[in-house]
Amino acid sequence: QVQLVESGGGLVQAGGSLRLSCVASGRTFSTYPMGWFRQAPGKEREFVAVTRWIGTSTYYADYADSVKGRFTISRDNAKNTVYLQMNSLKPEDTAVYFCASTSKSGISTYTAFNEDLYDYWGQGTQVTVSS
Repeated sequence: QVQLVESGGGLVQAGGSLRLSCVASGRTFSTYPMGWFRQAPGKEREFVAVTRWIGTSTYYADYADSVKGRFTISRDNAKNTVYLQMNSLKPEDTAVYFCASTSKSGISTYTAFNEDLYDYWGQGTQVTVSS
């Protein structure tokens, strides 16, 4: 059974940093896209970032415009773990952050934002940024 478990959320002041982790179990995820979405109170869940395998040992990252230059997604396949390094945090980054993955093909720069393409989801971890 596939499981994704997030950790690393918390309360931080604006301008601060946090690193989220997501550990996957139940299968090997080295060729699967692994990404992050977030949901702020009263808003729909939105895409944050994804790292996807594009061949050999090469991975490509896509980011939402709102986090480009501030957030970095990375993965450690030996640990079946994906990370989200979040710097220069803003109050508007406050949300529950979800890890996601999929066995489906079709994740690209043009489709990464589509949560319907993701099969597996974690329970979420709360990130709160105070002003």
